[in-house]
Amino acid sequence: MADITLRVNGSEKKVSVSPETPLLWVLRDTLELTGTKFGCGAGLCGACTVHVDGVATRSCSTPVSQVSGKSVTTIEGLSENGLHVLQSAWIEEEVPQCGYCQTGQIMSAAALLAKTPNPSDEQITQAMNGNLCRCGTYERIRKAIHRAAGTAGKARNGIAPDAIVAVNTRGGAR
Repeated sequence: MADITLRVNGSEKKVSVSPETPLLWVLRDTLELTGTKFGCGAGLCGACTVHVDGVATRSCSTPVSQVSGKSVTTIEGLSENGLHVLQSAWIEEEVPQCGYCQTGQIMSAAALLAKTPNPSDEQITQAMNGNLCRCGTYERIRKAIHRAAGTAGKARNGIAPDAIVAVNTRGGAR
């Protein structure tokens, strides 16, 4: 066991775990943040995606020791009010079916929009390529990302100032 300090969703957390424990299990079991899901355990499906210092990261294959001192954002910390512009777009486009992969999908999409505010279809495909949806809602996911990008653009132009919550450079919600 080792004492490891993380900044999770804007708050400093100290955990006492084996340094090789996957970040996913620290988030779910130790910190009780269960929005991040276990899918494959090999970093291939994307269900466990979180942001580490603003970068979409597979938490199931990332040892907690690798994120010591870094900022981690989970779906619970993506927005202050629990309804990020992407989550609203997901609802409006009726993306979820089973819903299991959706937190990872949204976290990957949020990282994309933070880097590329108005992505093309090709950029969306590239960014979302590692996220699997067994229900096959890929077209709705793409539409939701475009919708969120449009909403985000309007928010930046003063039309809907509370509609977007951007991920800041420390990975927390603004």
